[in-house]
Order: sequence, then structure tokens, then C-alpha cells
Amino acid sequence: MGAEVIIFIALFSVIFGIAYLHFSTRNQERLALIEKGMDASIFLKGRERTQPFWKVLILNLALLLMGIGAGVMLGGTLAQVAGVDWDIAMPGSIFLLAGTGLLTGFFITRKMERED
Repeated sequence: MGAEVIIFIALFSVIFGIAYLHFSTRNQERLALIEKGMDASIFLKGRERTQPFWKVLILNLALLLMGIGAGVMLGGTLAQVAGVDWDIAMPGSIFLLAGTGLLTGFFITRKMERED
């Protein structure tokens, strides 16, 4: 039982250490830039013209679920009509069309960002 406790403590310590180093280093870099007289607007660069996160999330989730649904339909059709083994047709078509939906979501999101 002692090994589980040690692993849990070590995992928590590693996560805490990484987060602490990230935030303390970022704070030191920002303070150094401010001391040199640089403008604070450089910290917000890249965030100016992006779509809201919820729009991108809903778009990608909708396209993913549509791809999964279409994959189930295509897998069933392949198994019934074309005689493809059920264990091959279903996962293959689901993953193929779910990935296609996510790729479509990526291109739509990129197009939305370019229009702004």
C-alpha cells in the first residue's frame, strides 16, 4: 500500500513543479520586458482576431458527431450490402468519417478566422 501513496505524491509533485516553473518563468520574462520599457500589448498579440472558443468547440463537436453517425450508417451498409465483415466495417468507417468531420471543422474554422 505504500507504493501507491508514493506514486500519488510523486505525480502530484511533478504536476505542481511543472505548473510552478511555467508561471514563475512567465512572470519573470514579463517583468524583464516591462523593466526594459517595452509595451505591455505584446502579451496580447495573437489573441486579437480569433473566433470565440465556444463557436469553434460547437462546430467541431457537431461535425464530429455527424461524422460518427454517418460512419455508423456507412458501416452498417457495408456490412449488409457489400458483405464486409462487421468487425472491420464499423470501426473503420466510424473513424474515417469522424476524422473527415474534424478535418472539415478545421478548414471551416480557418476560413472563419480569415474572414474577420
